[in-house]
Order: sequence, then structure tokens, then C-alpha cells
Amino acid sequence: MATLSIILQLCIVLGALWVGSRYGSLALGAISGIGLAILVFGFGLKPGTPPTDVIYIIIAAVTCAGIMQASGGMDWLIQLAERLLRKHPDRITFLAPLCTFFLTVLVGTGHVVYTLMPIICDIALKKGIRPERPCGVASIASQVGITCSPIAAAVVAFVSISNANGFDVSIPGVLMVSIPSCLCGLMAAAAASYHRGLDLDKDPQFQAKLKDPEQYKFIYGSSATTLDKEIPQSAKNAVFIFLGALAVIVFFAIFQNVLPSYSTLRAVKGAAPTTLADGTVITPDQLIKSGIQSFGMTELYQKPLAMNLVIQIVMIAAAALMIIFCKASPKKAVAGPVWQSGMVAVVAIYGIAWLADTFFSNYLTEMKTLLSGIVAQYPWSIALVFFCVSVLINSQGAVVVAMLPLAYSLGIPGWVLLGVLPSVYGYFFIPNYPSDIATVNFDRSGTTVIGKYLLNHSFMMPGLICVSVSTLVAYLISMLIY
Repeated sequence: MATLSIILQLCIVLGALWVGSRYGSLALGAISGIGLAILVFGFGLKPGTPPTDVIYIIIAAVTCAGIMQASGGMDWLIQLAERLLRKHPDRITFLAPLCTFFLTVLVGTGHVVYTLMPIICDIALKKGIRPERPCGVASIASQVGITCSPIAAAVVAFVSISNANGFDVSIPGVLMVSIPSCLCGLMAAAAASYHRGLDLDKDPQFQAKLKDPEQYKFIYGSSATTLDKEIPQSAKNAVFIFLGALAVIVFFAIFQNVLPSYSTLRAVKGAAPTTLADGTVITPDQLIKSGIQSFGMTELYQKPLAMNLVIQIVMIAAAALMIIFCKASPKKAVAGPVWQSGMVAVVAIYGIAWLADTFFSNYLTEMKTLLSGIVAQYPWSIALVFFCVSVLINSQGAVVVAMLPLAYSLGIPGWVLLGVLPSVYGYFFIPNYPSDIATVNFDRSGTTVIGKYLLNHSFMMPGLICVSVSTLVAYLISMLIY
């Protein structure tokens, strides 16, 4: 009977994620709230802990990035990328994903590429290259960059949760693994896409479209570009402030000894719980949460300022500098896609991670019994779990927050989890993510498609190759370093 109840509750969790993904946007987090309510009020489960630290970091990061976009700084970055692509149009299948990848790395969200996608398509058409080739892998690259950004929720959450579970890794430590591995994956996907599909002059469907004057005008009659846009110096200054903030964060992550330190409690190594006269059992963790130092179970030590707070302070301060010195409008930032998509991510992570933590924290013993044998023999197999959950969740940060604590509780080493970090991107599998849908719409040639059978779409092949190669390379790098 207990097993049936657990299975029913798991179905509720999965059902909430599935329904939320169908509606998209804010529904991911909101509908997770329905699942959470059923588990807590209907089944009496103890509520888990919402991921407040990650949420605060996302708010600070997207506020800073949104302010930079409002200042015009994002337009300058897009313009620089366009100049590179138009200078080397014959290499666009390789250069386009690199541009979208590094834009995401800088800003922490893949939603900054919508302006660049029409330009990629336009350059490919003008060069006679099938737009599906660069567009498909460029859309994948815009999301792969999330696990390589020092301000992305997935990276920060991985560091925070790992440190709390005894794996001492910093943000630069994660990037040393994720950036080279994801670049290898992207170049493998680009190479596979280089001769993908028929050339435009040999594609009968495309040639049939060109016979229609209206279609010909639609495909070739306009040119998407940002090169004619005047970029003020204030916008460039905003980019410099933003890059400076990233440099400060990376510096503090490497040299944490220069950060302010504060006295805090920690458990004495090997300290056992103490039973009071009335039978109450007191553990070191309970004393730490209460701020009590007694029974020889806790001790004071100097702890440097946590990196999650460093990121928040630096990002908020940088946003303020842009407002004061770079003519950035806060109202324009709030209306911009970067800030709005970031707030959607906050709600999604809030609901999804809270729902998942509630379920897994109540059935941790059962999960260990079920999975411990598999992960003990094949610890890398947790990558398959991350990937499958990502297909449902549509958020890499939410996958990390929801699943990483469970992975550590199963005894999987930290270096293995770092090695499989690229596997948290699986939501290309079902082509309902905004960047993929937008890319299909931007391709005026009609070669970038969502197939008749849903899964035979333009993003499947580059996505599977990129994630597979990235995960394999990251696993090897992590094994060598750690």
C-alpha cells in the first residue's frame, strides 16, 4: 500500500511537470504549485525547502543583464557578432553557434539570441547555404552556454549545493570543465550539420517556393541587420561595466581568501547527537540552526563571505552603475526580454524545485534503496536521469536544484556529477522551447522545421550530438582534474 502511494505521488509530480511544460512560461512554476499542494495537503508530506539562494542570484543577474540591455549594450554585442558572421559567411555553420554560445555565457540566459537568429538566417540565404545548418546548431548553442556562464543559475546552484555536500568546487572550477567540453560538443554538432540536408539549389521543395513571386520576395526581399544602428558610447560603457562585474566575480571565486570573514558555527568533526534528560535528541545541525554553541558538538570558525552573496552584491551594484552613468532606463529594462525571461525562470525554479524537494526529501530512503545499486556500479548513469528530467522541466537551473541533492545523497562523487553537468540540457528533445520555436519562424526558407512526427525536427541531431560529446568530454576532464 505504501509503495502504491509513493508511485501515485510520483505520478502527480511528473504530471504537474508535464502539464506545466505544455502551457510553458510561468505555468511551469505555477502548476508545480498544484502538485505541491496535493502532496502537502492531500498526502500530508512535509514541505521541502524552496531554493531561495538560487532565486536571489537569478534576480540579481537578470536585473544587471536587463539594465545592460536597456542601455543598448546588448545591441552592441549583437552588432559585433553580426560583423564577424558577415565577414566570414562561408563559415557560418561554425561561427553562428559560437556567437550564440558566448552571448549566453556573458549574459546567463539564452533568450538574448532572438535578434541574432534572423541575421544568421539572412547571411546563410545570401551565401546560398541551407539555413537549417547554422540555425539548428545555433539554437542549441544558445542553451548549452547556460552551464558555462558564471552568473547562470545552473552553475551557481551546482557550486552551492556541491560545497554543502563536501565537494569543494568553485565557479571557475566548474567553467574549466564545462566551457571546453561544451565547445567540443558544439563543434562536433556543427561538423555534423555542415552538409546537412540538400543544398538550396538542389532542394526541390525550396526551388518550388522560388517559382512563386510572393514567396521569392518573402525569402529574398528583405535583409535583417543591426549594422545600420547607431550605438552610443553609454551603451558600450554599460557592456564594460557588465564585463567588469563578471571579472570581479571570477576574481573573488578564485581568491576567496581576500573576502571578508565572519564568525560562524560548524559541527565538530565526529560529534554525536546528545540526548537530554527529557529524552530529546539534539544534533549538531539543530544547534547550528539555533545559533547555540554547547555540548561540545559545535565550534566557532572564520568563514569567508559566501559566493552566492558576492554575486548578488556585485550584480546589483553593477546595475546601479549602469543606471547612473549609462542612461539605462529601469522601466525599459523591466519591459525587455532578458529581464522578463529571467523572472519566468525564477517562478519556474521556485515551483519545480520546491515540488521535487518535497517529494524526494520525504522518500530519500526509498530512493536510495531503488537507485543505489545502479549508481554504485554505474555512477555516470545519473546523466540519463538529469537528461530525462530536463526534457520535462525545460530549465537547467531547476534540474540542478531539484536533482543534485538527491544525486549526492545516493553517494555519487562530486567529480562525476561535475562531469555529467552538460546532461542537464535535454529540453531540445521536444521542440516546444521558445528559442527553438522562434528559430523555426525566423528561417524564411522553411528548411528549419518541426517535423510531422514532432521528434523529427531540426534540433534533434545537433542537440543529441552536442550533449553526448559535451558530457563525455566533461567526464574525462573532471576525472583528470579531480
